[in-house]
Amino acid sequence: MWKKWLSKIGGAEDKSHLYQALDEKRIPKHIAIIMDGNGRWAQKRGMPRAFGHREGAETLKKIVRFSSDIGVGALTAYAFSTENWKRPTEEVHLLMKLISDYLDGNIEEMHQNNVKVRFLGKTEELSDMLRRKIEKAQTRTANNTGLVLNLAVNYGARTEITRAVQIIASQVRDGMIKPEDITENTIQQQLYTANLPDPDLLIRPSGDLRISNFLLWQCAYTEFWFTEENWPDFTPELLVQAISDFQNRERRFGGLKK
Repeated sequence: MWKKWLSKIGGAEDKSHLYQALDEKRIPKHIAIIMDGNGRWAQKRGMPRAFGHREGAETLKKIVRFSSDIGVGALTAYAFSTENWKRPTEEVHLLMKLISDYLDGNIEEMHQNNVKVRFLGKTEELSDMLRRKIEKAQTRTANNTGLVLNLAVNYGARTEITRAVQIIASQVRDGMIKPEDITENTIQQQLYTANLPDPDLLIRPSGDLRISNFLLWQCAYTEFWFTEENWPDFTPELLVQAISDFQNRERRFGGLKK
């Protein structure tokens, strides 16, 4: 299965030891990615930040295809945070257009490849046009059973948790649930990621070592993997390296090794 992709991405022969190191039976069920460093990538090349964001969108296409091919169950990509509204208006408009263009140019291919597209975040605050495209993409791919691609847009983990608490508080007020019956699962079911496994692996490019208000609840026992490479330079080979490192870690979830 993987050889099909190796022939496309180039340089597979030089990286063959990485692919051989992967255990196909232990591919992460859920990978989260903070797509960071687009603007810095462009500035290092004397280009406008917009150029970096466009290249970052192209990188996401490659990683979605490859993740689907190797059997990743879910991929959650941080595309636009609730804090990103603080950026210059021109850049915000560009990012929204890139999301729109990404949907226009890729939904049919993803549908044909059995990818299910979901959006995490306060999408109700987005433009009418973008909300229509989001709804169309989710409806078009709703019955697909392959990779679940979660695009986190206007997403913030603290906002997500606050929203979950408000929903549960309303249920208590209306007599639907007793306070003493609230469990971790009660909260989990009110998060945007309800019914998905928590991320096994979180990848952050660009050299920053922080979580940036991303999947705070879900990442309680997630393995983190960092690289100095900016997102536009992130390749399937780097993803293989991250997964290989993940497979060599011992996950005890607070317990002891048996």
